[in-house]
Amino acid sequence: MNDNKVEILLVEDNPHDAELTIRALKKSNLANRLIHLSDGAEALDFLFARGMYADRNIGNRPKVILLDIKMPKVDGIEVLRQLKANDATRTIPVVIMTSSKEEQDIITSYDLGVNSYVVKPVDFEGFAKAVSELGFYWLITNQGID
Repeated sequence: MNDNKVEILLVEDNPHDAELTIRALKKSNLANRLIHLSDGAEALDFLFARGMYADRNIGNRPKVILLDIKMPKVDGIEVLRQLKANDATRTIPVVIMTSSKEEQDIITSYDLGVNSYVVKPVDFEGFAKAVSELGFYWLITNQGID
């Protein structure tokens, strides 16, 4: 596995939403170090250097994780729960990007330590603007832990 530094880990099972997110980040020149994974189980393997990612340098942590909630295998809430429960990953900023406006999803996400909860806008322009602003904030403005 390539040991290049990952800045954005996008965990999104919907190929259309993933493509829109990647396109919006590329348009803002923020997608050079992006990895897209399509389910929570693969995301956990990547982050904890297990399975097919066992040879990955676990010290190369993403600057931000963009995480969907409703996914197959392992949902975003469980991914968030495991990330925030582990000392090695708990400080990685996690932004939930979902179509869910369910109050319980929002409450649970913040109880588990999510950094931001964003409901995906339905129109492309609004979606692209939201993703671009998130990218700029978490990659440029925010001072994180490397």
